[in-house]
Amino acid sequence: MGPAAPRVARLLLDFGEELASSGAAQAGGAFTDLPEADALIKRSPEAFLTGVLFTQGISAERAWAGPYLLSQRLGHFELERIAHEEPLVAAALASPPALHRFVHTLPRWICSAARRVTDEYGGAAACIWEPGSHVLEITRRLNAFDGIGEKKAAMAVEILRRHFGVPMMGAECGSVAYDVHVRRVFLRTGLTDVDTPEAIREAARRVCPEAPGTLDLAAWLVGRDWCRPRDPRCDACRLAPACARLTGRDVEGVGVRRAQSSERSSSPESSLG
Repeated sequence: MGPAAPRVARLLLDFGEELASSGAAQAGGAFTDLPEADALIKRSPEAFLTGVLFTQGISAERAWAGPYLLSQRLGHFELERIAHEEPLVAAALASPPALHRFVHTLPRWICSAARRVTDEYGGAAACIWEPGSHVLEITRRLNAFDGIGEKKAAMAVEILRRHFGVPMMGAECGSVAYDVHVRRVFLRTGLTDVDTPEAIREAARRVCPEAPGTLDLAAWLVGRDWCRPRDPRCDACRLAPACARLTGRDVEGVGVRRAQSSERSSSPESSLG
């Protein structure tokens, strides 16, 4: 961990506080660019859970719009019906323009989730994150859903905790998602030198032991909007005052790819060009 890590963490935490105060899961105060879709995500726990399933392989804004667009094509958003209508869900998802890249697997995930919520949670997805539950228990419950792994579960827990204000025990047990944008930010800022799930999560715990997951959304947005794989916008970045600007580091697969010029490009001057 570099000497500037505490300052980087402070800037990430400040950004996270701004996002939390706006109730947003994106910069600008909304989940998606479609007001009706945004309203559905914010008022319906079932739509939020379905949105989590959508968040893979497509832009975040498009993913969070998915539940609303699906409901428009189906003519309803009733879990009891969705649970047993996989062919209809599949057709609605795949109809041009397709709502997702994974037109074969996503319908199965959505219908499986609808059955689990109906059978185990009385049809109310909010029971998954019942107020006062422990972060680890909510994470375990989310992980039990087809299509939700550790990365999506970590993301969902932090959005629920920080941006929907769901009271949870065990914030110190939260974590950042092992997401490509989060990884890139942690590596380039010097929060960690190693690209493994354990190293990324340990770095978050080290700089924010009281609630490591607090860093998740802010790091993800910095990675997506400023710390891009190519042509990073270093001067405009929220972390610019403290970042080590190790722009020769990038994420590829599960490791760190270091360009041949990484030593030269690690300096602030050479990374601005």
